Amino acid sequence: MSDIEGVYEDLEADVSLEEFREAVEAKVEQMGGLADEETAAMLVAHEIGESEVGGVADIEPGMEEAKFVAKVLSIGEVRTFERDGEDEDGRVVNVEVADETGSVRAAFWDEHAEAAIEELEENQVLRIKGRPKEGYSGVEVSVDEVEPDPDTEIGDVQAMDTHTVDALSLGLSNVNLVGLVLDTDSVRTFDRDDGSEGKVSNLVLGDSTGRVRVTLWDERADLATEIDPGTTVEVVDGYVKERDGTLELHVGNRGAVEEVDEDVEYVPESTPIEDVEIGQTVDLAGVVRSADPKRTFDRDDGSEGQVRNIRVQDATDDIRVALWGEKADTDVGPGDEVALGDVDIKDGWQEELEASAGWQSTVTVLESESASADAGAGAGAGGERSGAASDNTGLSAFAGDDDADESAAPADESGGADSSSTPDTAAGSASESESQSKSGVTSDEPGDGDELEFTGVVVQAGNPVVLDDGETTMSVATDADVGLGEEVTARGVVRDGRLEASDVF
Repeated sequence: MSDIEGVYEDLEADVSLEEFREAVEAKVEQMGGLADEETAAMLVAHEIGESEVGGVADIEPGMEEAKFVAKVLSIGEVRTFERDGEDEDGRVVNVEVADETGSVRAAFWDEHAEAAIEELEENQVLRIKGRPKEGYSGVEVSVDEVEPDPDTEIGDVQAMDTHTVDALSLGLSNVNLVGLVLDTDSVRTFDRDDGSEGKVSNLVLGDSTGRVRVTLWDERADLATEIDPGTTVEVVDGYVKERDGTLELHVGNRGAVEEVDEDVEYVPESTPIEDVEIGQTVDLAGVVRSADPKRTFDRDDGSEGQVRNIRVQDATDDIRVALWGEKADTDVGPGDEVALGDVDIKDGWQEELEASAGWQSTVTVLESESASADAGAGAGAGGERSGAASDNTGLSAFAGDDDADESAAPADESGGADSSSTPDTAAGSASESESQSKSGVTSDEPGDGDELEFTGVVVQAGNPVVLDDGETTMSVATDADVGLGEEVTARGVVRDGRLEASDVF
C-alpha cells in the first residue's frame, strides 16, 4: 500500500481515491518539491476534513470553505450586474439546495450561472464546494466547484413554505411566516459607510407558538407605519439573524410583508406578577386597573421624551408599568387586557417593583372592557380585540374578585357588600342630586357632603393634590407628602367639588 493510499484509508470524507490522488499531486507541485507524497497527502487530508460538513445545517459564515452534497429545490433567474472597472457584466443565479438537515442558498457566478440555467434540474443531487458567507438573506454559499452526484441518494426534502415562530433558527433564509401584528415601530434613518442613507423599522409578530421581532430594511421599512396592530400578515422571503442573544426575522428589498385573510391565535405566556424580581426581563399579562396621562420631559441631551404609567393586575398581584417613548402613545385604558413582552423589572417608587417597557418591549392590547366595567373585575368579559386568543390567557382567573381593585366600592362594617348603601355612605356612588349632561347621559359625580374613596395617580403634587384614575381627575385637599407619579388612595368628604381627605394611603 502506498503512502497516499495509507492516508486515504484514514480519511473520513466522501472523496474518491482518484480525486484524492489528483489533489495530492497538485499539492506536491504547488509546494515545489518541499513536501513528499506522504506529507502532501496528510496536508490534503487535513484540508478535506476541515471543509467537509456533515450536512447543510453545519454550514456557517465563518468557514473558509465548505464541501457538501445537496438536492436542488429551486433555480432562480439570471441576474446581471456591472463590475467596477470591467466592460463585461457579471452574472449570478441563486439556487436553493437542501438535504435532510436544512436548506441553503447557493450562488452560482458567471460561467457557473450559465451552466446552472442550462443544465441543472430540480431534485438533482449536486456535490458542491464553495465559500460560506453572510448573504443578503442569511447564510449563502458562493459556489467554486460543482458536479452532479447521481450515486448519492437524498430523501424527500423541501423548503418549508410557512414557518412558525418556534421553528425559526439562526441562518434560515427564504422564510415565510404568517403572524398577528402585536406591535409596530416608527421608521428610523441612519448613515451607511458609503454615505448613503438607510432606513429601518420593526414589527412584532405572534402566532400560537410564540412571538418574534421583525426588522424591516430600506424600501420595506415604511411598512411599519402602514400596518396596524391586530392585522394578520405574511412575511415573505425573510431571513433569520441574531441580536443580543435573540433571534430576529429580517426583511430586505427582496422580501415582503403582506396582509392576509387568516385567523392567527396568539396566546401570551406570562410570568405571575407576584413572582417577578428586580433585574429580570419578563413577559406579563393582566388587566389595566388605571392609566395615567402621558407626561413629557427633557433629556440631558436636550431632546424631549415621553412616558405614561399604567397599573396592571393579574390573578396574583399588580404592578406599575412605565411605557416609554412611542409606547406611551399606546391606546390602552382601564379594563383593557394587555400582554407585555420583554419588560424590565426595576426598583420603583417607595421600593415598589416597577416594570419598564422600552423600545425592545411589546405592548399588545388583547381585549377591551365596556366604559363602565371595573378595571379589576370581569376581566375576561370584553369583546376580543386584534384577533388574539382570550380563552387561554389566564386573565379571567380573577374576574369578579372583590379584592381585585382598591378603587371598588368598600364593604360595610360587617364585611359584606351593602347593596342598600345610601349615596352619602357608598364610595363612588352617585349623589342624590344627579344632573343630566348636555348629551343626556346621567352624571355620577359626587355632591357636597358625600363620603368618597378615590384611587389614582398623582399628576400634581402640593396642595391641592390632583389624582387621576385614567377616566376622572380629583382635586384632593391634604397635607400628606405624596410624589408625582405615585398611586395613592384618598378618603374623605367632598366639599365644593374637592375631596377633603381625612386619610391618604
